[in-house]
Amino acid sequence: MNDKSWLTGWRLTAVRILALLAVIAITIYIYSIRDQAEQLAGYGYPGLFLLSILGNATLILPAPVIAITYVMGAVFNPIGVALATGAGSAIGELTGYLAGFSGQGLAEQSPIYERLESWTERYGGLTITILAFIPNPIFDIAGAAAGALKMPVYKFLFWAWIGKTLKMLMFAYAGATSAEWLLELFGIQP
Repeated sequence: MNDKSWLTGWRLTAVRILALLAVIAITIYIYSIRDQAEQLAGYGYPGLFLLSILGNATLILPAPVIAITYVMGAVFNPIGVALATGAGSAIGELTGYLAGFSGQGLAEQSPIYERLESWTERYGGLTITILAFIPNPIFDIAGAAAGALKMPVYKFLFWAWIGKTLKMLMFAYAGATSAEWLLELFGIQP
């Protein structure tokens, strides 16, 4: 092993450790402010964007971004809500990506990880888009697989953004159309 490859390997290890520590710190921070996070929705589209970043940056602890998107779809333009929450959600998913990049051994032993890694390796962005679109708790694992496979971050973000935005568009429109129906059902004048 020459000196240059050792230095590169050391730098890569340091970056992976820092990425893992950042993921842990972000998760702890978001969990600690979970009660104040919903107040961000009061700031319109920028608040929804920030809330979506925070809600999707947690690895294990779920955040109610879909529910907020549903409700805000009845308040704001559903397309604007979907664009704001979709973009924020994709950026927030970088924590899963970084977890995979930082240490490939985090979830490698589970059968679901192996399956997602195989799909991501075989189908790339299509796997990321489909899993980002389907409401499921395993997208963090798909992000980890993408990070472990060293999918370029811009590709991961692009495909995650497409899937997340389409999903949020569906929920925002559901909120927009059902709000009127619910008000009529309960006899409340809009």
